[in-house]
Amino acid sequence: MSLNRVVRRSMTVAAAFSAAAATCLIAPSTASAAQAGITLPTPHVNFDYQIGGAYTPPSGVKAVSRDYTADPAPGLYNICYVNAFQTQPKKEGDWDSDLLLKDGNGDVVYDGKWGEAILDIRTEAKRKRIAAKVNGWIDTCAAKGFQAVEPDNYDTYDRYKKFLNKDQAEDLMTRLSQHAHAKGLAAGQKNSPDLAADHKATGADFAVAEECGRYNECEKYTKAFGSRVFVIEYTDKGMSKACSAWGDQLSIVQRDEDVTPKGNSEYVRKTC
Repeated sequence: MSLNRVVRRSMTVAAAFSAAAATCLIAPSTASAAQAGITLPTPHVNFDYQIGGAYTPPSGVKAVSRDYTADPAPGLYNICYVNAFQTQPKKEGDWDSDLLLKDGNGDVVYDGKWGEAILDIRTEAKRKRIAAKVNGWIDTCAAKGFQAVEPDNYDTYDRYKKFLNKDQAEDLMTRLSQHAHAKGLAAGQKNSPDLAADHKATGADFAVAEECGRYNECEKYTKAFGSRVFVIEYTDKGMSKACSAWGDQLSIVQRDEDVTPKGNSEYVRKTC
């Protein structure tokens, strides 16, 4: 699933609150991550998902995910959202035409629900070019003071198996994770529970899982990432299932499907 997201600040301010987050709010890193200067998220903390627009985090929130065009939240663990396997809605023109996946008739293939064009990851040459563009956004995340990145739509291949496959998706994810690590950022696996077992090969350090409670998928993530799993549910039933089974182990939040900012009439945010 993909959500439509939007919304900078000076690097000096970002550095200040990044240092505060690193000393106060973040769990010890694994040895390999620590050697690379990467800070992993603290498991089972109050989490907010703000990729549809940034707003002041509710009291008690320790970790937040925001779009790369937004500023990090001061003093928190900040995850930076980038759309890596699809374009943003109506943003096809930002990409070279040959990097947009096309069907047998030469028409661009879209994620119908969100109106996002699918990126063509079928060749190594194209994956390198896609990674170069997304890595530029990851550079922005690092410069602003985010601690981690979540490349969205890792699971696109699973919804478009007529065109794409798992190996292509994992190759691009690996390229993005390696770049994130080189920039001092942790890499989050977004969805794709069936690929969680391959996280050591792809470089993913934690997971951001949409509706794993609703679809009984959370265990696939915890087997790979332990409690470093951020869960977002969009229905009351899914939230109830997630909280009942995993509320004492994982970071779980319920949001409205469009992830609207607080103050919007559609805004929903609940925790276990």
